[in-house]
Amino acid sequence: MSHRLRTTIALVLVAIFTFVATATGATATNLFTLINDSKTAVLGQAHVKTNQVIDPNAGKTVNILVLGQDTREGEANAAIGAGGSATDHQSDTAMIVQISADRSFINIVSIPRDSIVNAPSCNTTNGTVPARYNVQFNSIFALGYSTGGDVASAASCTLNAVNSLTGLDISQFVVADFAGLSSMIDAVGGVDICVNQTMKDDTTGIDLTQGLHHLDGVAATQYARVRHVGDGTDIMRTTRQQYLVKSLLREASSKNLFTQTNQLYQLATAGIQSLKMSDGLADAGVLVGLGAALKNLDTDKIYAQTVPVTEWSRDRNRVVWTADADSLWKKLADDKPLTLTDDSDSEDSGDSEPSDESSSAAPSESPSASDTPSNSPEQSNSASPSPSDTASADSTPDPKTGLITKADGTLVDPNTGGIVDPKTGTIRDPVTSQAIGIADAYVNSTFCAVTEKE
Repeated sequence: MSHRLRTTIALVLVAIFTFVATATGATATNLFTLINDSKTAVLGQAHVKTNQVIDPNAGKTVNILVLGQDTREGEANAAIGAGGSATDHQSDTAMIVQISADRSFINIVSIPRDSIVNAPSCNTTNGTVPARYNVQFNSIFALGYSTGGDVASAASCTLNAVNSLTGLDISQFVVADFAGLSSMIDAVGGVDICVNQTMKDDTTGIDLTQGLHHLDGVAATQYARVRHVGDGTDIMRTTRQQYLVKSLLREASSKNLFTQTNQLYQLATAGIQSLKMSDGLADAGVLVGLGAALKNLDTDKIYAQTVPVTEWSRDRNRVVWTADADSLWKKLADDKPLTLTDDSDSEDSGDSEPSDESSSAAPSESPSASDTPSNSPEQSNSASPSPSDTASADSTPDPKTGLITKADGTLVDPNTGGIVDPKTGTIRDPVTSQAIGIADAYVNSTFCAVTEKE
């Protein structure tokens, strides 16, 4: 029972940052109190630098691990549907949200919950979780919670693992739950979603025909979490969540939400009340600075991608990261947008080589005796073709769909080099055929006759 719900956090963070930056008087006092109440400690870990407070004016990249807590605790969470116990605490959503140093773009990388990884040992408020090998990624949060008994333990253990597996230096996290997602979507008045294929699932209650739908909080939450549609994979669900993030941000932008104080306040308060933020992020001064820097963000420069994966040799229902994951982490480490090319390539052409510090999540066959498992891959060493293999260098994307059409009719996403399924708009890795995203402009224009909102 996995319910990957939290992809609207990118929207909420921007809303919170923006509103806090403009709040005054009693409104500001109330908001700052909520922020302080949301603060959650980052526990000391081998791979996490603690007590780091974000300085939004320092011109440095901000990396945040976003986790969705799968729990039925409380009436609001239970009412959203599906089975499960109120005592269960799992995280079936994990995303790295990166705000660039110059605040000109945001990268979002989804980590599949079914990824098989080596998890390093981690500290909780009630003891240490030992290192483990060949475990499912989402078990890290669950075991951290069951050992420590709190969100701080669960999130800190997951943060520690992500840093170990990627070579990144992330010190901030955000954790949210079902009810929070629903209330945040309702706060913006719902969201327009172009459904690329009929979706009907008795588990979640979702029942949508292909075409354009305006979804309220509950329906959008069900859209984000449903698994038993399409190919039924967790990876495919991840792509829908990325699409939802972009759709929500465009919804907010089209309504000038960030200039409408009352509605923005509702969104910000709904977000803050449903989130648990690390202590370096849950700070009014931090949020004010980030809000001022992000108020003019171009929503077209929000780049989303799923970690490249392939089937695990031991279980086809589980996945391991491919060698391309190292290049992805290198992009993040170098503060580059998740596109095949970017303006900075002319200044630094060396970003195509994997970083020596980055490492694949795919587990080794023989665990070492140390507390930190080796990240040597049991993975597919085949990387995706170069851009020239999937789209010629002089190809021009269609201004309506954003895609390149090859001579044989194949549709190619110019940002990732992935092949686009014309029937669904799903972007697939050209080597592994695993889903890595949704071609949202293509989906909107093809299935719903909707153009990108200005």
